Amino acid sequence: MKLLFIGGTGLISSACSELALERGHELFILNRSVSTKYPLPEGATHLTGDIYADEADLSKLLAGHRFDVVVDWIAYTVEDIERDIALFKGKTDQFVFISSASAYQKPVKNYLITEQTPLENPFWQYSRDKIACEERLMKAYWEYGFPVTIIRPSLTYGPSQIPFSVGSWNHPWTVIDRMQRGQKVIVPGDGTSLWVMTWNADFGKGLVGLLGNEKAAGEAFQITSDEVLSWDQIYLEAYQALGEKPNVIHIPSEFIARFDVDAVGSLIGDKSNSVVFDNSKVKRFVPDFNCEVTWAEGVRRALAWFEAHPEFQTVDEQASALWDRIIAAYEEAFA
Repeated sequence: MKLLFIGGTGLISSACSELALERGHELFILNRSVSTKYPLPEGATHLTGDIYADEADLSKLLAGHRFDVVVDWIAYTVEDIERDIALFKGKTDQFVFISSASAYQKPVKNYLITEQTPLENPFWQYSRDKIACEERLMKAYWEYGFPVTIIRPSLTYGPSQIPFSVGSWNHPWTVIDRMQRGQKVIVPGDGTSLWVMTWNADFGKGLVGLLGNEKAAGEAFQITSDEVLSWDQIYLEAYQALGEKPNVIHIPSEFIARFDVDAVGSLIGDKSNSVVFDNSKVKRFVPDFNCEVTWAEGVRRALAWFEAHPEFQTVDEQASALWDRIIAAYEEAFA
């Protein structure tokens, strides 16, 4: 198949790009530039352009192309979707929108999440924007058959990302640095909330397996691991991988959010909730989908990657200082 990935060189999309090429697909990647962390995979064709630029320029860049599948990895607002519909209506057999599992109802009414779980998140604008995007695309599907497939990933990581519930996404080494230095590390709540971590290449098997499937039009799929862990287990496994003695402090998410406004969305609207994902739907459509990399294996792979790439062992000093202030305030309250 002839594929277009808008983005295509990010944490999740890079793994999908590599798998698409391995499976013999012709892959075009549209983005402004290629990063050193996620280089353009060998065999892909780079279309250098800005998806947020003038629509006429984009039309000119894409002139003469018709793609079997278009995947937009970097659409976040309804305005982005309106642009995509204008660009690809009648010019692709499948348009894949990368949404987010954070769009599911919060607070959760049932810990088991399926594609039928209502979409409602009053805590996080990012999630509400994704919901609005899904609604606009489904409207286009029902009105004139725009061939959309919606994908809802949860917390997906890979070699260059070690995610935590309280961490720095752009500088993931920050929490690891604190662990190595023996500094206290924050775990939200009492650490017993259930969560799911998904290795990027495992996610890719589900995503790439859905590409070109006509029956996936008008459908939504969540793609996650089936391994369920508590946040305490997630953090303690990282300490064990490092060979360090755990030094965690449990702090309520609401208390953290008093100091960090971003925690309202990322914790109260997402990670502080217990969630378990039912992946039976994607498995029906992609029978060979399975997640092989456990968190115990994945965190060790990521640590090895960072050891081999010390230039990415950057620390978010501002975030670390904020965590110290939160810890000090919380401990003072119980002095």
